[in-house]
Amino acid sequence: MKELKAIINAYDHLNPEKTKAAIATVVRVEGSSYRRTGARMLVMDDGVWIGGISGGCLEGDALKRARLAMAKSQPSLVTYDTTEDDQHQIGVGLGCNGVIDVLLTPLEIGNPNNPVEILKSCMTERRQTHILLTIIGLEDEYNDLRAGNMVRYTGPESLSVFGDRDLQQNIEKTIHNFTQKGRSRPATFGLADGRELEIFIEILPPEVHLVLMGHQYDVLPLARLVKEIGWRATVVANPQKIMQKLSSVADAIVTPAEFDSILIDEHTAIILMSHDFKTDKYNLPKVLKTAAAYVGMLGPRVRSEKIFDELAQEGIEISETDMERIHAPVGLDIGAISPEEIALSIVAEIRAVFSDRTGAALRLRTTPIHERD
Repeated sequence: MKELKAIINAYDHLNPEKTKAAIATVVRVEGSSYRRTGARMLVMDDGVWIGGISGGCLEGDALKRARLAMAKSQPSLVTYDTTEDDQHQIGVGLGCNGVIDVLLTPLEIGNPNNPVEILKSCMTERRQTHILLTIIGLEDEYNDLRAGNMVRYTGPESLSVFGDRDLQQNIEKTIHNFTQKGRSRPATFGLADGRELEIFIEILPPEVHLVLMGHQYDVLPLARLVKEIGWRATVVANPQKIMQKLSSVADAIVTPAEFDSILIDEHTAIILMSHDFKTDKYNLPKVLKTAAAYVGMLGPRVRSEKIFDELAQEGIEISETDMERIHAPVGLDIGAISPEEIALSIVAEIRAVFSDRTGAALRLRTTPIHERD
């Protein structure tokens, strides 16, 4: 999400009278690759680019091809095959051992239907998961649609642009299947005239949101790390008690009395880190009423268990489902000591939980790092 925001910011500062631009998007990955589907790079005709589609091995070649696409005002789909044992093959030096398809789309700057404008509209709306359909394979045109066009899916009615009920139903069914798995990938559909339509179906969830409930000095390194990786940080504390530096790092600072005004969804993690037993005990039942998928509690296990016991004695039982959401002590076991290391431990565990991973060392993993088709 941080990269996407940087691309949109750079795009907003382009002068269409002086600069041409294109967007490069990874739309298919077979095998291993440093970046996955949905990775993007904004390319300008002066050779500057923002973002990335690989670990650095493909960007130079993609820049040349993107500038050619700009000159022709036509999108192109480029395949990089790094599985071949050929020293002249782009990407072999990285040892990717995969096949990557990259769509290069020239941008008509300011056109509300260009891909970056559509992405920008998604970023400015209320937090939700967006579904984007990009045509990556189509001979000639179909119902005024062509390769490079992006359609924002907002429901079955938004598929009317395809003009074919059977095609729309097939796309709708595929979107549902992909959404259930939370994966972005291409799909091919047959047209009534015998041609094939290939669409990159992208599932774009909102940025991860951390709600940090506390005002002590260890909130600052955690908020800083959250900002660095492109997540959103909201601090719940008395504004008069927080460090001045925190105001420039956090996306929002909310008083405890305004907690209910925070938009909390299944992409939100809440950390209880007030360092005050009574405060964390008071806040726990309140945060468990939200949709947050992750609730972390700072401090040793005995402290958390004492909070659970006292709440039970007061008639506030914590269900098994809620206990699965609670991570106490919060963080992964990496031997963290300093506030900065503890912040790293917490963020790493949140990423693992939201990715449905264990947080174990990759060298112990017996299957590919990323799920493959």
